[in-house]
Amino acid sequence: MNRRGYYGKFGGAFIPEILTATFDALEDAFEKVRGDASFWQEYSDIMSAYSCRPTPLTFAGNLTRHFEGPRIYIKREDLNHTGAHKINNVMGQGLLVRRMGKNRVVAETGAGQHGVATATMAARFGFRCSVYMGETDVERQRPNVFWMERLGAEVIPVKDGTRILKDAINEAFRDWAAHMDDTHYVLGTACGPHPFPDMVSYFQSIIGREARDQILRQEKRLPTGIYACVGGGSNALGIFSGFLDDPVDLVGVEAGGEGLETGRHAARLASDDGSVGVAQGYKTYFLQDRDGQMKETHSVAAGLDYVGVSPILAAHRERGRIRFEAVTDSEVLDAMSLTIKKEGLIPALESSHAFAQAFKEAPYLSRDDIILINQSGRGDKDIFTIADAFADPGWQGFIRKKGRDYGA
Repeated sequence: MNRRGYYGKFGGAFIPEILTATFDALEDAFEKVRGDASFWQEYSDIMSAYSCRPTPLTFAGNLTRHFEGPRIYIKREDLNHTGAHKINNVMGQGLLVRRMGKNRVVAETGAGQHGVATATMAARFGFRCSVYMGETDVERQRPNVFWMERLGAEVIPVKDGTRILKDAINEAFRDWAAHMDDTHYVLGTACGPHPFPDMVSYFQSIIGREARDQILRQEKRLPTGIYACVGGGSNALGIFSGFLDDPVDLVGVEAGGEGLETGRHAARLASDDGSVGVAQGYKTYFLQDRDGQMKETHSVAAGLDYVGVSPILAAHRERGRIRFEAVTDSEVLDAMSLTIKKEGLIPALESSHAFAQAFKEAPYLSRDDIILINQSGRGDKDIFTIADAFADPGWQGFIRKKGRDYGA
């Protein structure tokens, strides 16, 4: 970060004047805790006792033998409480909210994992909680909606726009602007106005710190490459942060959807369709038309179906430090299926993007190579989407029969 909130030419805080004091107070509170070793210790302790950290680094022996190439390791963020890396960020922000003396949180969610994590944190700390979720995502992520509501959160379907993640973010910002005195917006990814990208990546850096120590203990050397899916970018920045200064290939994998040539995708950095613009309070690459209007995006994974990307990742792409690729929905489903059958692991559709790209490249690597795949979440939440994609007749019949109850 070369000046306040900027990473190269990306980032910033493009916010209305009414929010300036709130953002200044948030930045001040965050800078105080970031410089306080006791805060990180408190954060680490609660993540250990409440979320089972450190998450393991699992050697995938069957996949290693299958590809006859590199040794494959999987960072198991799916074993966090609530089933994904999202809890790392929300528990950190929860501690910050408590220090700021606020008693209500709002959040946006796409895949629902951030919403569940925020609702869980709110229950743990005794905060009131509202979660905004695009109506389309409410339908395809009904299990997570159920748990958010059971945890005491108010889930608010967003019916405007394309009814997905970007629209949920807009509504969450509107709520925050109207209730600044007692409310904090728990932004779920490393996007948005400063200090959110910096703050979210700071809390998610616990992934990379652990992964670096673990691979050095287990293999006595650094990996050749690391693969992570990229929606907004929080899990990717989390694991990449531990290796930015090392000679390691860092690969961010975006949603290729139905193919980059179709325009039905969400690849901001891995395609020629992304361009630099300002929206939702920050400057980065967006999928937008010549007039700056946001395009519709598509991905089988709700958590990657987002029009923008972290300004930190955009800066790393410009510097050439992180390589970005895109995989299609069909490649993702194939990679998920192979992982389930070979390792007995069920990665989320988001995480399966990272597996898909790693599997495409594994045959070209040698047995001396080591690769890490960040399994940012587990696939339980995707059961309806996966059943539909695999055209499972039993599940499809169940969905038709119970659709009204489950919102499928």
